[in-house]
Amino acid sequence: MPPANVTSTTLKRIHREIADLKKEDLGTITLGPSGDDLFHWTATIPGPEGSVYEGGVFQVDINLGHDYPFSAPRMAFKTRIYHMNINERGSICIDILKHNWSPALSLFKVILSLSSLLTDPNPKDPLVPSIATEYVRNRVQHDRTARRWTELYARPPSSSAVASNPASSKGKAPAASSAAPTPQPRSAASSRPASTRPTPSRTATPTETITIEDSDDERPAVARTAPAGGNHRAKRKRGAGGDGAVDIDLSTEDGASARPARRQRVGPSGPSEVIVIED
Repeated sequence: MPPANVTSTTLKRIHREIADLKKEDLGTITLGPSGDDLFHWTATIPGPEGSVYEGGVFQVDINLGHDYPFSAPRMAFKTRIYHMNINERGSICIDILKHNWSPALSLFKVILSLSSLLTDPNPKDPLVPSIATEYVRNRVQHDRTARRWTELYARPPSSSAVASNPASSKGKAPAASSAAPTPQPRSAASSRPASTRPTPSRTATPTETITIEDSDDERPAVARTAPAGGNHRAKRKRGAGGDGAVDIDLSTEDGASARPARRQRVGPSGPSEVIVIED
């Protein structure tokens, strides 16, 4: 919205500056009216290389009076900056915007002066005395704080994204050094730990059998325990509590001739052993 009582001289001057900007080499500086309002301009000033504000982009708001260029434009930083000549509200302390203003100056020349102010601040005419004192007495601390503010408030979003992700600046992500091995499923047999507990054998316990057939002279001793008449066979069996069971057969047969006694031993392994005793 243009101010009231605007003269034709003011409008002609503004249009001429717009035409001159198209001929100027602005570099990375931007400057122009904000939309269709010829009395409201915006500018962006990149941080000068080698300064503590390098890498930042600072926005400046510009308002022109109804009697421009006979009165100085009102400028203010919209981006926060740690500077002795610019306060927290963005007000600027520079002589060409005060008593040293001249109608011969243009908006572009003022923006160039603000860019120079970022490189060479003026501690003799500070707007923030505490920053000027730190600049003179502790330059290292001043520069460290100014750089931190630039990172926090003036870094463009695109630059911040590239700085936080260096791989994106080259358009590709770093390739993995090696492919991750694919885990192989373990079989049921391999997943179970081998048991060291001995498994009891299901084989039959070997037995040791001793068979003794008595001669005629020994039959009366056997007859004491056997019933009269007929064949007699006595068996005694020892359980498998020891190394093996032992079976003893004492057999007598009436009217039969004496047969040699046989003794058979069956071991846990190997062939059987037969011992024959003839009475």
